[in-house]
Amino acid sequence: MTRRVLPLLLAMAWTLPALAAPPAPLPDDTAFASIAQLKERFARGELTPAQLTELFLTRIATLDQAGPRVNAVLEQNPDALAIARATKPGKGSLAGIPILLKDNLDTGDRMQTTAGSLALAGPPAPADSTVAAKLRKAGAVILGKTNLSEWANMRSNHATSGWSGRGGLTRSPYALDRNPCGSSAGSGAAVAAGFATVAIGTETDGSIICPASANGIVGIKPTLGLVSRAGIVPIAHSQDTAGPMARSVADAAAVLGAIAGSDPRDPATVDANKHATDYTKFLDPNALRGKRIGVVRALAGIEPNADRELDATIEVLRQQGATIVDPVVIPHLNELSNYELPILLTEFKHDIKAYLDTRKGLAVHDLADLIAFNNKEAAREMPWFGQELFEQAQAKPPLTDPEYLKQQADAKRLAGPEGIDAALAADKLDALLAPTWGPTFVNDLVLGDHVVSGDPTVGGPSAPAAIAGYPSITVPSGFAHGLPVGIMFFGTKWSEPTLIGIAYSFEIHRPAYQRPKFLDTVGGTPVR
Repeated sequence: MTRRVLPLLLAMAWTLPALAAPPAPLPDDTAFASIAQLKERFARGELTPAQLTELFLTRIATLDQAGPRVNAVLEQNPDALAIARATKPGKGSLAGIPILLKDNLDTGDRMQTTAGSLALAGPPAPADSTVAAKLRKAGAVILGKTNLSEWANMRSNHATSGWSGRGGLTRSPYALDRNPCGSSAGSGAAVAAGFATVAIGTETDGSIICPASANGIVGIKPTLGLVSRAGIVPIAHSQDTAGPMARSVADAAAVLGAIAGSDPRDPATVDANKHATDYTKFLDPNALRGKRIGVVRALAGIEPNADRELDATIEVLRQQGATIVDPVVIPHLNELSNYELPILLTEFKHDIKAYLDTRKGLAVHDLADLIAFNNKEAAREMPWFGQELFEQAQAKPPLTDPEYLKQQADAKRLAGPEGIDAALAADKLDALLAPTWGPTFVNDLVLGDHVVSGDPTVGGPSAPAAIAGYPSITVPSGFAHGLPVGIMFFGTKWSEPTLIGIAYSFEIHRPAYQRPKFLDTVGGTPVR
């Protein structure tokens, strides 16, 4: 370099623009911010959807797939960042909000939809489920798919919740040796751990309510027919529904409003547009005033930690102006378990074939094919438990069978009009209350789930609303030994506005969500 050129280059350097400074690190609470808080930060220019998406992808990489290895996220959306960069905040009720979907919801993109089974791995679904399409329309960024109990816990009575042949075992972020519960295990664990703002779960009986409770978050199981099931791997059309899972009632209400509505692809939703609304309108801190709430003691008395939280909840409700009727009896409660499983098995055989007919290019076309696949791939698919529920379902008659038709009609009548509705009417109640479940159990792949249950003729606390097709909502109430405990409100058909108001008013007067510490065991040390 000549002496003449060097001064020239140095002079030019002074005129060049300074290199862009690296972006400021996001505040620690960004991953746990509410939808409303995130939208405010978008509007002020403090945060972009792409930055938020990158944050969650980093947390998934470092805390879910490495470090504590919660293993809640089965697959990340390879297009998530591109979608986030193209998202304009304000263009939709969920614009820029990252959301995870349970891996039984179709997405017409590059992600798989497998219900956790290797049998469905292959060509992706040809189109979005209606829920996924509605979320995209609302501007949400679909971040990925969550692990689940394979086939939504419909393969074996000895299954371990949160385990799938494709994804392995999801663990509780509160104590990694414990179970996240229910088939929407990954959705519950991911939201609790701050891997997404919100998630979608599905429920036939307990699969939103239990993982939401076990992971200390809010879960809404909507009225059957409020949210379309089109494009969702089914268990049974008489009970299946999708619903939101979030860290607050407000966030769950916002997501429910985005996914509710009629859909010609699902005849059960014919009346949904008459009831679907913006559920955030019902977030009233004074909603408990004047409400009459009945305590279903037959769903309590199962686990002492849950009972203590129930009693504490009742005190909060009274302090906020609610009238408590305790106890309340749901007629026919101990008859419902006689009907549920035979109905689900009969419907599964039919409904899974109808779903598989929509998936082109797969090697399986009906339940018999799935059974054969599992037998062939037993080392990968059945190392821990079998498929006796599949085999029982395969032996069931068609949906025209008179016994099945009578069972289904009786179950709906006894759980709904003559059960929940009769209990509400007897004491002029607005809602019913019960513990959700107590602290979650230790993982046991050898023996399966160790759910603490009471009278087997009653079933779990989610059963009455699930069988009736009525809504329920679980809200965190407190902790026992560092593990979350929830309480549940449920009511009549289309009573989501009332239940959301009650749950929100309770939540703000007894906020209970706590960020998990990724302990190795109860009372143990954090895993990093």
